[in-house]
Amino acid sequence: MDTLLHIDASPRAQRSISRQLATEFIIQYKQRHEVRIQYRDLGHNPVPLVTESWIEGAYTPSTQHSEDAKNAMSVSNMLVDELLFASSYVISTPMFNLSIPANLKAYIDQIVRVNRTFEIKSGGYSPLVNNKKMLIITSRGNEYGEHDPLGDYDYLEPYLKTIFGFIGITDITFVDCEGIGLGSETRKNAFAKAHQELASLAKSW
Repeated sequence: MDTLLHIDASPRAQRSISRQLATEFIIQYKQRHEVRIQYRDLGHNPVPLVTESWIEGAYTPSTQHSEDAKNAMSVSNMLVDELLFASSYVISTPMFNLSIPANLKAYIDQIVRVNRTFEIKSGGYSPLVNNKKMLIITSRGNEYGEHDPLGDYDYLEPYLKTIFGFIGITDITFVDCEGIGLGSETRKNAFAKAHQELASLAKSW
């Protein structure tokens, strides 16, 4: 049975829009596909930040690791193993200050690892996480489409495309519930659009 890794990044609980939309998608997806869900809640249980001990562990032979480095690598290795085991991913996250929440960045820093999720060759970098797909569900207070006034201020989607593409995940679909802070009518339309897109993806993704 395939495993879908679902990662929630919102610090909110019931009031989180990204959590609500992701839960809706997961329920619909499971009704149509035989899949095991592995869940990680970064919003309520954040992973550690990269420290000097982490850097020691990631860039020196394991035989030379201090106790702190071993502990740092045990967390990182667990997260990387979880990532590699899954065949698909759903990330649900709000936009914070034009980009991603700090807890999601901390997770990414834990799993983008040389010789684990990418390697360095004579010709440059080579990804090690291949043939996987990812759905990213976002909630945004404003609108950041190509022709919107704030379109050039979206640093969330370009970054996530780049960093996950760097380790080999290039089949990425975004569903954005945006403009939720622009009044009741815009909010209503944003929810309707996101619900429709997710319902369609639950069948075909």
